Amino acid sequence: MATNPPSGDGHRNGAVRNRSQFQNPQSGRWIERDLSTGRFINQKADDKPFKGVRKEK
Repeated sequence: MATNPPSGDGHRNGAVRNRSQFQNPQSGRWIERDLSTGRFINQKADDKPFKGVRKEK
């Protein structure tokens, strides 16, 4: 994967590892899950998905 300069400016290049996300069918919000433990980590306040996190089906 190509990276854009400047390096070390605090932004992420590529996807977040060991996490996935899915959309709650009742609330419509996106929930982030830890892949190693299966626990829920975070829930978005709006209806947009997390950036750089893979989606479950």
